[in-house]
Amino acid sequence: MVSPTTKAMQQQDPPLQLQLSSKARRTQEQPISFLIHEALRNPKLINLAAGLVDPLTLPVAECDAITRRLFSDAARGRCALQYDATLGLLDLRRAVLKHIEKMEGIPASKMGLDENCLVVSTGSQQALFLVGEVLVDPGDIVIAANPSYFVYTGTLSSLGANVLTVPMDDDGMDVDAVERLLERLRRDGRLAKVRMVYCTSYYQNPTGLTLSAERRPRLLELVKRYSAHAGHRILILEDAAYRELRYDGPAHRSIKSYDAENRYTVISHTFSKPFAPGLKLGYSAMPPDLLHAVAQQKGNHDFGSANLTQHIALEALRDGSYDKHVIELQHAYKSKRDAMLAALRRSMPQVPGLSWMTPHGGLYVWVTLPESIDTSRGSAMFNECVQRGVLYVPGAYCFQPDEKTGRVATNHLRLSFGQVAPDQIEPGIERLAAVIKHQVAIAGRASAGAAVASAS
Repeated sequence: MVSPTTKAMQQQDPPLQLQLSSKARRTQEQPISFLIHEALRNPKLINLAAGLVDPLTLPVAECDAITRRLFSDAARGRCALQYDATLGLLDLRRAVLKHIEKMEGIPASKMGLDENCLVVSTGSQQALFLVGEVLVDPGDIVIAANPSYFVYTGTLSSLGANVLTVPMDDDGMDVDAVERLLERLRRDGRLAKVRMVYCTSYYQNPTGLTLSAERRPRLLELVKRYSAHAGHRILILEDAAYRELRYDGPAHRSIKSYDAENRYTVISHTFSKPFAPGLKLGYSAMPPDLLHAVAQQKGNHDFGSANLTQHIALEALRDGSYDKHVIELQHAYKSKRDAMLAALRRSMPQVPGLSWMTPHGGLYVWVTLPESIDTSRGSAMFNECVQRGVLYVPGAYCFQPDEKTGRVATNHLRLSFGQVAPDQIEPGIERLAAVIKHQVAIAGRASAGAAVASAS
């Protein structure tokens, strides 16, 4: 016999669903989550996907010495363990301002900057997010390169941005295409919706390409000119995460360095790639009115980034260990880049449509395959690579759909030499090349069969 209590429970309405915000519903799972899962599931996998830093180069001894100094002084130790300003530790902002001057080769005053134009963030990713959060409403337009850094384009999509893209060539983002796009938006009456141009100006993730010296001031002039048509300032968000990982090629000034009044540009740097991601610190320079809005939002996030790691970063800049470590990284990563490029030359089949970029810095090599080869997640090629024990980032993650056709290129992949051990680079490329040879052969047989069927 069923009790009254059981009957009542059986008659209850189904559980109510959680009502998520529109922003939460727009936010998709980041592809990096799946790639990390695959790497953890198979420890023997050679991971050419992860854009992480080389664990063997992390500055353990330097940080050990710094923290011992910090905590040997009780007053300094208490200061490091306390809260600080939302914008970040003042002495650190002064130190990174000097560091920016050294990188640019011009005084901060020539860029309209002082320490009050800087914010220290929890990684440069937080700064990118905050800039998007204070500038973009759903339906607003952000212009980016295609392909682009998929984590940030995912962030922009979650904010409701309409991400419109321009192609890249050997000189980086096609600035002429930016002009054509802005002019089309002006003619269509949509220029008022444009909020910013997002540009990774050094050794872009994923392609490794760098914006040429000639295009940098020209991009700034474009946003100035079209800001006048739009009736508000259009900003350039310059992502310089890989700037200091330069192995050869020219050392360009930033786009920011041409903005003498500090009105149209934001530049974001990080301590993660050139020093240690565990510090989880970035720093950005931006116009004062934008900085005020960003600081208001950052106050809602965290009241200021971790103070202890800010003190460690400050000491690394002061005692020379930061500069020394950057040089060590440049040598270590250049060696790994050269090993990956040499392995590609040795192992890859010589077929039409197969090529790769030679980056002058950063952590990535961008590979293009014949259009008949699908590299996307779930494709025969991706699954075969996982089975053979090698992992890459599908290039499709990095593209925005074509505005007219909705098409996304599926014949590219991104390789990273950052985290992978030096002795694993060649075996990883050999496994990848074997899969590509197999997929090219399959595509060739399919093409030949289709030709025979068509002829008959």
